[in-house]
Amino acid sequence: MPSDMGSMKVQAVGDASLSVAVPVDRKTLLGETLRQRITSMELAPGAVVDEQSLGEEFGLSRPPVRELLRQMAAEGYIELEANRAARVSSMNFQSLRSFFLAAPLIYIATTQLAAANATLSEIRELKRIQARFRAAIENNDVAQRVLYNDSFHHEIGKMAHNAYLMASLRRLQLDHARLGKIFYRHPTTPDMQQDLELAVEQHDRIIEAIERHDSDAAGEAVRTHFELSRHRLAEYSTPEGVHVQIAY
Repeated sequence: MPSDMGSMKVQAVGDASLSVAVPVDRKTLLGETLRQRITSMELAPGAVVDEQSLGEEFGLSRPPVRELLRQMAAEGYIELEANRAARVSSMNFQSLRSFFLAAPLIYIATTQLAAANATLSEIRELKRIQARFRAAIENNDVAQRVLYNDSFHHEIGKMAHNAYLMASLRRLQLDHARLGKIFYRHPTTPDMQQDLELAVEQHDRIIEAIERHDSDAAGEAVRTHFELSRHRLAEYSTPEGVHVQIAY
């Protein structure tokens, strides 16, 4: 039977050749991995989550796996129904409509609170994430671009210091990241790179407003930034028709 007590990993210490054994919480590792697989679309919306396979992969018995799935269901990553296998949260017309109605409200509220409450160390961390987002744009790395855009807004959510908004932001970001994996992977117009560079500039404006503790400017900057994503998704969802020559 697999052990749930955790495995060990080797970690270098400083510049010396010494190493220490550090315990790894297998349940935590499973949670991080599963969230990443869902966000990156490796596990597609609606896909069955195989408890047994996950338990075997991470050396966990059924109870801790099920406990984790219940936790992730509360976060919005998983859908649990009686007499059905756990599934990745779905994406449909209604969920997309709800996303686009709620997203501006939540992003603006968290960013305005971040501007009011951010500390110097938090702003430094936001700038570090922004540097990685910029590099991902320059390197045309879709996966890293989605990851660090998600990290950027997640960090702003943490800076808001509001548990109620943070819970909503986490759920919102799940679908935002999954949408990003879809439409950023399929450019619809030749000016996509220009919009990506604009997104970097908009992030910079958000940081500047937060650094000045200007809540109004921060809220307006993130509203404009979200409109860029909304426009791109609408463009992807309603492509031009295919022109077919009809012979008479």
